[in-house]
Amino acid sequence: MNPNLALLQPYPFQRLRSLLAGVTPPAGLSHVNLSIGEPKHPTPTVVKEALVGALDGLASYPATLGSDALRAACAGWAERRYGLTLDPLREVLPVNGSREALFAFVQTVIDASGAHKPVVISPNPFYQIYEGAALLAGAEPYYVNCLAENRFQPDWNAVPEAVWRRTQLVFVCSPGNPTGAVMSLADWQNLFELSDRYGFVIASDECYSEIHFGQPPLGGLQAAKQLGRDFRRLVMFTSLSKRSNAPGLRSGFVAGDAALLENFLLYRTYHGSAMSPSIQTASIAAWNDEEHVGANRAAYAAKFEAVHAKLAEAFAVSLPDASFYLWARVPGGDDQTFARALFAEEHVTVLPGSLLARDAHGVNPGAGYIRIALVAPLAECVEAAERLVRFARRHA
Repeated sequence: MNPNLALLQPYPFQRLRSLLAGVTPPAGLSHVNLSIGEPKHPTPTVVKEALVGALDGLASYPATLGSDALRAACAGWAERRYGLTLDPLREVLPVNGSREALFAFVQTVIDASGAHKPVVISPNPFYQIYEGAALLAGAEPYYVNCLAENRFQPDWNAVPEAVWRRTQLVFVCSPGNPTGAVMSLADWQNLFELSDRYGFVIASDECYSEIHFGQPPLGGLQAAKQLGRDFRRLVMFTSLSKRSNAPGLRSGFVAGDAALLENFLLYRTYHGSAMSPSIQTASIAAWNDEEHVGANRAAYAAKFEAVHAKLAEAFAVSLPDASFYLWARVPGGDDQTFARALFAEEHVTVLPGSLLARDAHGVNPGAGYIRIALVAPLAECVEAAERLVRFARRHA
């Protein structure tokens, strides 16, 4: 067996199940699950109709590169959204969701054959795929804490020179999971300058980019263009899961450095990661339609408006820059005890922030917080907020 498999840690939701094991919540209270970032809004009709109308595509083997029409749709969306002019053949590659792509990209980029163990830098807290992909590629994860005093952005300047010299890949997530923080142009410029100095690749995870409050978040390729740069050593990842409420479609795309994507395509050809022609047709419909995205954004905004002020009565919690999460500090500071007792007394599930992070540099930056995913229907989110406030006041 691959010995690196033994390095993998349990996924946050597996740890959450263990934390809540043996707890019997009140039978008279319906369960409200705000722990998992799985969109619950209906998948748009335009996407479903396109999928049903393309079922003949099941009779054909798909090409890993995707169809010309899909790559053109992805490039067209990037132009409308970010003002980018991408070569659909060389700078765009459809993928089966950003999760698969993020993992596979690390296996393509990391060279573990040298004398020194390569480093993959991750924000902390983080999406656990970053860590697992690094470990299975033979790299050493290095965590950069995202703290409130730094706008929940990684403090790149705190990374030691010796670590930078071994770094081959840096993950960024903007808007961030779990905090919803968005990188500024100055943040990007700093990271680009470090990439120029040390030669590492930047993998920009942007799957929450379309859930915002009217100010579209800056993207990595967009930042490069504004700074007069090309896309060298830079690849962005995006998905239809959150944007179009289609997590089961498993569809997204990566874009950026043509040389990196050429090698990534080679890896994925052997990996067997081609997207079904039927899914490609549905994806084209999704990328070409913005009406459903606006409606989706408005539905989340209504939930934030209804819930945030209520939660602020008992929690230190700010609106995110983007995404559908609230990152709330819990009274007392013990996020795991809080989450277990909340489930036991109010039948509401939230995700303890410490489960999304690692102890690094003397602190777990997720400790003392809970992640609240506003994915349930509006009425359920309001009900959950009322229970959260009631619980917090009872234990104040």
